[in-house]
Amino acid sequence: METQPLQRSSRPVALWLLLGVVMIMVQVLLGGITRITGSGLSITEWKPIMGALPPMNEQEWTAAFEKYKQIAQFKYLNNQFKLSDFKFIFFWEWFHRLWARLIFVAFIIPFIWFIVKKRISKDMIKPMLILLVLGAVQGLVGWIMVMSGLNDSELVYVSHYKLAIHFIFALGLLCYAFWFALQLLIPREQLTIHGSTRKQAAWLIALLVLQLIYGAFMAGLKAANYAPTWPDINGGWIPVNVHDFAGVRYPGLHYLFDHPIVVHFIHRNLAYLITVLIFAWWWKSRKVTGTVAFRRAMMFPPLFVVLQVVLGILTVLWSPEPHIFLWLGVAHQFVSMLLLLSLVAVMYVARSRAPLSGTV
Repeated sequence: METQPLQRSSRPVALWLLLGVVMIMVQVLLGGITRITGSGLSITEWKPIMGALPPMNEQEWTAAFEKYKQIAQFKYLNNQFKLSDFKFIFFWEWFHRLWARLIFVAFIIPFIWFIVKKRISKDMIKPMLILLVLGAVQGLVGWIMVMSGLNDSELVYVSHYKLAIHFIFALGLLCYAFWFALQLLIPREQLTIHGSTRKQAAWLIALLVLQLIYGAFMAGLKAANYAPTWPDINGGWIPVNVHDFAGVRYPGLHYLFDHPIVVHFIHRNLAYLITVLIFAWWWKSRKVTGTVAFRRAMMFPPLFVVLQVVLGILTVLWSPEPHIFLWLGVAHQFVSMLLLLSLVAVMYVARSRAPLSGTV
C-alpha cells in the first residue's frame, strides 16, 4: 500500500482505522465465545438486513426454536434444551452477527464522510476498498462455515477446518487494517533499517499463524477438555496409539489435524518453541541501534508471549469448569491477537532497505 508522507489531516483516518482494529478484535472474541458456548448453529438462516433484529415475541422465538430442532446439533446433543436454553445460545450468535453489521456501518459511513471532507487521498482509496472486500469475504466464509453444520447427519458442530479458515481470514483483515493505520501514524524517520530483524519477525509470524490454526483446531475439536493436565498430557509426554482414539480411526497423517490429543500436543509444543524463539530474537535485537518506534515495538512480543503461555496453561487446567474456561479461553484468544499485532508492528518499523519516496 502506498501513502503520502504523514500529514495532520491523516491522523483522524488512522484513529478511525484503529477503531476498526479494536472492533475486529471484539468480533473475533465474540466468535470465540460463540464457539465455546456452542452457539454458532442457533440461527439457521442468513438474513443480512432483517436478521439484525432478534425474535420480538414468543411466537417468533418458538418458530426460531423449531427451526433449530431440525438440525443434528439439537437432535444428538441439545435435545434436552428448553426455550430459555435456546435463547441463551441464540443471543451469542445473534450478537456476533450484529457486531459484524456494526463494523460495516462503522466503516462505510466514516469512509464516505472522509471522502467528502477530502481527508482521504487517492492512494488510500484502493486499500480502503480492499478492506471492504476482505470484510465481505469474511462474512461469506462465516456463513459457509455455519452452513456446514446445518445438517441432519451426526455432525453436531461445524468443521474445525472451516472454523480455522474463518479465524485466519479474520486475522488477515485485522493485520491489514493495523498495517494501514501504522502507515498513517508512524513517520518514515522512525523506521529502522535492519533486514535480519524484519526477516526473523516474518518467520515468527508464519510460525504463529500455524500455532493460531492449531488453536482453532483446539477450539473446534474441544481438545482442551481431552487433557486438562499440565505439564504432562494425561500423565504422558507424547501421545500414543495416535491412529485410533475413542473408536475413531485416523488413516495416514490425519491424526496430525483431527486427533484431539495430537492437536493438543502440537499446540502446546508450538507455544514453547515460539516462546524460546521470540526471546532469542528479542535478546539479539538489543544490540540494534534503532529508532524510538523500533525499541518500543520490540518490547511487546516477549511480554505478550509469556502472558499467552500462562493463559494457555490456565485455560487447559480449568477446561473442566465451563464458566471459568469460557473467560480464560477468551483472554487467551485476545492475547494471541495482541502478540500477532506486536510482531506486525515490528515488521512495519524494521525494514530491509529504506522505503521509496512516498511509500511506507
